[in-house]
Amino acid sequence: SCYPPQSNICQLYASLYHQTFSARLRKIADFGLEDKDATFLLRWVNEYYPGIFQKPELSSEIDSAALGKLLPKELLEPLEEQYLSKQKTDLSDYMNQVLQLEDRKWSSGEEAKREDGCYTSPLAYDIIQGINGMVNAAEKVTGNRQKAQTITHQLPGFMTKYNQLQSVLQVNKQISHIKASLCCVEQFRDVLLGKNHLFPHEVKEECLVLLMDIELSAHSCLLIPIHKILKPQYKKLGTTDWLRKNGFEKLWRSLEVELLKFQDVPHLGRQELIGRLHQEVTEEYVRRLLRRDVKLKDPEQQQRASTVITQNAESLNTLFSRMGSKRDWLKEILIKIAEVLRLQDVPALQMHIASLGSAHPDLSEKHVVALLKLKTNISKMDRKKIITTFSDTMKETRAGGDARLFFFKVEI
Repeated sequence: SCYPPQSNICQLYASLYHQTFSARLRKIADFGLEDKDATFLLRWVNEYYPGIFQKPELSSEIDSAALGKLLPKELLEPLEEQYLSKQKTDLSDYMNQVLQLEDRKWSSGEEAKREDGCYTSPLAYDIIQGINGMVNAAEKVTGNRQKAQTITHQLPGFMTKYNQLQSVLQVNKQISHIKASLCCVEQFRDVLLGKNHLFPHEVKEECLVLLMDIELSAHSCLLIPIHKILKPQYKKLGTTDWLRKNGFEKLWRSLEVELLKFQDVPHLGRQELIGRLHQEVTEEYVRRLLRRDVKLKDPEQQQRASTVITQNAESLNTLFSRMGSKRDWLKEILIKIAEVLRLQDVPALQMHIASLGSAHPDLSEKHVVALLKLKTNISKMDRKKIITTFSDTMKETRAGGDARLFFFKVEI
């Protein structure tokens, strides 16, 4: 009340204090600072000092933006570079220590630990906690999120090393650790997709690709032995024996036994693993069917085959869904193939196959020819009409957001 409002006395005193304090800090910064002191100075410049002016009693009287930074750019940037360089080194050292600890467990032959009956690993959780804490701290110290994110540039290199060690596990058949790694993959993926503020875009994208490689490699290691076990049952699919005796039952029972072996895979990784097996079994089913070991000479045989395929599709979907697969769209592929075998009217076949191609744009002309040749009562002329309609439809079709690729893995 001693000063007229137009004098803006609070801003004046703040400006004088700012100039004095800034001059003192410049002398300190010019001196050359150890990492700890540089960090403390940066926190004053970017966190503590701005925080003072955010208090209600000051923010209404003082324009802190007009005061500017306590240190000029030429002094501030070297300090930030020094700090960020130290954080990058610390994070890299920390991640390597976590990985080395896991590697020692693997090398000793120690089995992965279990939680709630599932194999698990602390690796991803420890790395995520380290990154989260260091990036959030760096954002406060530098006052800049993008600068803070740069310390995570070490993460793709870490994941590459992790992938290499996973390859050794797979060669040595250390199944418990391979199963535990699927939980790590999902934990890493969740944080990369859910906490964008921690990572630059290019780091996130590179890590997601590496995680996909790790996951697919682990899946292959776990699933290839199962396909070898199922091979005798696969051979019966699409044969006369399969059509007459429905030899599918043995395949179904073998699958149920093998799927139970994945109950010790953590839930986060089990869904994708079982979903992939669901898809690979369906691919093998279609592949065997299109080999044309069975000839369907009349509508009655074709109806029988259609019924068998529909029943098989329902049985597979029920089993895999019960075990955790979410890929129920695979059932629809088999049901649509069954419908091709059931239909006898050429225009209906033209429409149905065109619809199948629209839903799955990787369906090729070779696939359609192989499918139609199962119906030996279709004339060459009618088959050509259906193929022409399919080809014309596919030329005009663009893959929509709900289109799913499936047939490119079904070799003819």
